[in-house]
Amino acid sequence: MANKKELLSKQREELLRTLKTRFEQNLQRHKGLEWASVQARLEANPEKLWSLNEMEKTGGEPDVVGHDKKTGEYIFYDCSAESPKARRSACYDREALNARKENKPKANAVDMAVAMGIELLTEDEYRELQKLGEFDTKTSSWVKTPDAIRDLGGALFCDRRYNTVFLYHNGAESYYAARGFRGVLKV
Repeated sequence: MANKKELLSKQREELLRTLKTRFEQNLQRHKGLEWASVQARLEANPEKLWSLNEMEKTGGEPDVVGHDKKTGEYIFYDCSAESPKARRSACYDREALNARKENKPKANAVDMAVAMGIELLTEDEYRELQKLGEFDTKTSSWVKTPDAIRDLGGALFCDRRYNTVFLYHNGAESYYAARGFRGVLKV
């Protein structure tokens, strides 16, 4: 039996098949990279594979968007067209969740990301993602918020409208059915 953060053999095979198909269908996201090298790295890191499965299960459709030549790591972002469905209606973090007196959401983005073993995209990463396609044209996604803003009660989110990527702010305790978060995982 697999431990909590390791997939069963059948799950691993199914996920690798899904990731390979997505990789091959979206070659513009990772020009010059070979799937065989990505797969070898994934198979050597079962906990990262588990995190990718969490990204997949929650609707993120993770795909390779880069390769860090210094560390050898492959970089995965959530590449679903809209903010991942199972990660919406979450406020920004636990502090914001605890601050709500009424109508609390079920979850917060930062804790969900930590539980999945991923990190929220930064604004820069979000803008890099938008160079690879059009994402969040109907939804929006929380992005990692600098401490100076978070300390004052705010949090940042982004979307794409009018063929332009916008960065906005909101109270960290706010949550909406059309706002989730996108993650990054380095393997």
